[in-house]
Amino acid sequence: MEQAVTDFVKEISPRLQHWRRDLHKFAESGWLEFRTATLVAEELHRLGWSLQLGKEVIKAEARMGVPAAEVLAQQEQRALAQGALPQWLPHFSGGFCGIVATLATGRPGPVMAFRVDMDALDVVEMQAQAHRPFAEGFASCNEGMMHACGHDGHTAIGLGVAQVLKQFSSRLCGTVKLIFQPAEEGTRGAKSMVEAGVLDDVDFFTAIHIGTGVPAGELVCGSDTFLATTKMDIAFRGVASHAGARPEEGKNALLAAAQATLALHNLPQHSGGSSRINVGVLQAGTGRNVVADRALLKVETRGATNDINDFIYQQALRVVAGAAAMYDVQHEVKLIGAARSCQPTRPWVNYIRQQAARIPELTSLVDSRGQPAGSEDATYMMERVKARGGQASYIIFGTQLSAGHHNEKFDFDEAVMATAVKTLAALAFHIDSFTNE
Repeated sequence: MEQAVTDFVKEISPRLQHWRRDLHKFAESGWLEFRTATLVAEELHRLGWSLQLGKEVIKAEARMGVPAAEVLAQQEQRALAQGALPQWLPHFSGGFCGIVATLATGRPGPVMAFRVDMDALDVVEMQAQAHRPFAEGFASCNEGMMHACGHDGHTAIGLGVAQVLKQFSSRLCGTVKLIFQPAEEGTRGAKSMVEAGVLDDVDFFTAIHIGTGVPAGELVCGSDTFLATTKMDIAFRGVASHAGARPEEGKNALLAAAQATLALHNLPQHSGGSSRINVGVLQAGTGRNVVADRALLKVETRGATNDINDFIYQQALRVVAGAAAMYDVQHEVKLIGAARSCQPTRPWVNYIRQQAARIPELTSLVDSRGQPAGSEDATYMMERVKARGGQASYIIFGTQLSAGHHNEKFDFDEAVMATAVKTLAALAFHIDSFTNE
């Protein structure tokens, strides 16, 4: 069986590379994955997986950081011009670019789920011969959108797993679900799929990533270092006036935002563990001789635990309210993204390590690397599965990178995709050995 799977994955490896490079060239940011979603849906449908799409798997009111309606409409037309499949596009219209594919074997067994993310970053890709995607003709053609985190590879891995499990479906038991998630960047998409109930029947859940500083050949079987996070846009509204003639009539939103920025970066730390806060953007004013009547901050908090992040977030809200009161301006806080901290389930981590030992390309198996790895909204999915009595983990496949994640020069060794496909397939094919222990 293992040799047959190895041979089949080798056979489809050129397809994995094709999918990855095609998705890389037509990179689509969060909630705008129209072309990507239609191609994924078409391939899964062709293979015979049962599909739930769009609003069936995304709860509208639980989405965060959704672009304006006019942007969604423009990007939908852009996707059509770039090869989005019109027969599938209506399912995803309005930015509902989520897919859940199900393979029910009809044989007794648990429900397993694998999550891969599909979105690109708002990054301008390097255009130079030293950058392989540019040199080989698959650099992003969409200005300001780039797969600089490997989600193009994740989507290709998900399609590869779909191929393998369908090819050898007679060796499976129970049910397998493949979750193709939009808008992971900015931690905006997972919560809406959780709220739609797509995890409520899942017994065993695994989310994946490639890279993140993990060396080639290593698998992190239970990453447990994600920070909880809250991401928000803070708008200040004051009163404009002539800065020279009648400054006293103005209410300065820029000064309120500046005061808030300095105070936010001086918030006290938490004795319970790591905490973070960052003001990444400050935009304000309309002219040098005008008392600024508007300002915008883009802010995020993070914490080693949910409680720490919530503490920092509440402190931030008080700071913002105080700065607004100091300058007598109005303020509004809009939630843009969020993720939780979540610990993997130990028996499931052990099972992943056991099955990964079957994969020759994986020469090092570790439970965790023990260093903070940013934030990841798959934690919402992990928490839901665990809350309903299931088990969950987040695994990372090491690979050689040309540059760090979220960098204009980002690229990865595509051989990792085949390794990931074989590993995830092994988890599915041998699940009876785990459930029968």
